[in-house]
Amino acid sequence: MIAQPPPKAAPCPICGQPASPRYRPFCSRRCADVDLGRWFSGQYRVPSTEIPSEMDEKYTRRVDPDDEVE
Repeated sequence: MIAQPPPKAAPCPICGQPASPRYRPFCSRRCADVDLGRWFSGQYRVPSTEIPSEMDEKYTRRVDPDDEVE
């Protein structure tokens, strides 16, 4: 049986560098944090045709820190 080389790792989705096994699929902690920040800021979204209910709006609306809490 002939040993085959391991499959080539996919590049980091943030910067395109080779992925590091420690931070896979990213190349570094920095790129992993950039990706996490994009999720937190809402840059990544799952499209939906569902209309949010009033209850959903209450818990998902963005809050301005200067607003008073009810």
